Amino acid sequence: AIMFVARQTSLRRWTPSRPAAAFSSIYMPGHKTFLKTVPYAPPTWASALANPPTERVVLGNFPTPIFPFRPPGLPDGVQMFIKRDDYSGLEMSGNKARKLEFLLAEALRQGADCVVTCGGVQSNHCRATAVAARMMGLDSYLLLRTSDTETDPGLVGNLLIDRSSFPSSWHILITCIRLVGAELILVPRREYAKQGGGDYFIAKTVEKLRKQGRKPYGIPVGGSNGLGTWGYLESIEEMEHQIELPITDIAFACGSGGSAAGIGVGAYLYAQAHQDSSLQFTRSELPPVHAYIVCDSPTYFYDHIDQVILPGMGLGTGLGYAKNTKEELAYISLVARTTGVLLDPVYSGKALYMLVKDLQDAPHKFTGKSILFVHTGGQFGLFDKVADLNDDIVASNHVSVFQEN
Repeated sequence: AIMFVARQTSLRRWTPSRPAAAFSSIYMPGHKTFLKTVPYAPPTWASALANPPTERVVLGNFPTPIFPFRPPGLPDGVQMFIKRDDYSGLEMSGNKARKLEFLLAEALRQGADCVVTCGGVQSNHCRATAVAARMMGLDSYLLLRTSDTETDPGLVGNLLIDRSSFPSSWHILITCIRLVGAELILVPRREYAKQGGGDYFIAKTVEKLRKQGRKPYGIPVGGSNGLGTWGYLESIEEMEHQIELPITDIAFACGSGGSAAGIGVGAYLYAQAHQDSSLQFTRSELPPVHAYIVCDSPTYFYDHIDQVILPGMGLGTGLGYAKNTKEELAYISLVARTTGVLLDPVYSGKALYMLVKDLQDAPHKFTGKSILFVHTGGQFGLFDKVADLNDDIVASNHVSVFQEN
């Protein structure tokens, strides 16, 4: 079966372009390097970028695999593959592990004893940060954006992993079950908007912790800053060494923008040095990179990402961030039943739904294309949608009581 897949998709054995010693510490974590800080040198095609990182913490299972993928509704004449970044690690599953490898390396180098970050109530980034920080012996403080009346977000999805393992010192928190040691700080949505986003609350929390004698390290929403972006910039070379088929387009969900920026910049820079690459989406003239925005403020990305670097930005917001239409949830359920791939309802589920819809609306533009869809993880968020998914699951009628005859 493995040989058949390899022949059909031209997937190839990992063949690093860096010296073996350098590459083994970058992409092949083992018992000697896992959870260790290791030296990092950028690929030669990215060496011109300012202030490259010099270290990373080995957190993820990289390279993540690429599989042939035919989701329901994919038009004839279009090939699709899926890069399973949800395989980066069970607890951290998803794109955040790539960013956190660089961010936590800097936190440790600065002598931090805790990290502070921000996200929505079901934030994949906050969950991954809490897990990774605990693995590295750091406490975590998570600022969670909630409704204006919410006092306790409950224990579903990512929050089951995030909930605190020590008594809360914040008046708005409720002491709860212990798992990985995250301190939850609820931020009403109205106040969040009033202060212009998460940066304000991260800075205030960092300041407060310092006054308490702690050594906090602030991580922006989604881990999306110049340092975190290196995680996905580096992934371009990883993809090049995984697949020989000409990949014409790459598509993924865009939340806080860090993954999109890394892929966009990486594809653009890689094209300058590798015009004959099998990754045809790195063409220098206009990279066919499709980012589906799933947050409530699409203009944010146009302020932060050059449209020449990332021109193909489509709207996948739907009803709003972390809100789903019945059609989106039905499609997520259908993908699971037909392919075995579990998508999350906030990011990859919406992105694939919109991608297939775009392909159906303009099939002539994509005939003969080979598209790589990056699954950025987040399946824990499905548990927050159980009630909404229940009707579709029950309707499939796959439960019966055993009878002898």
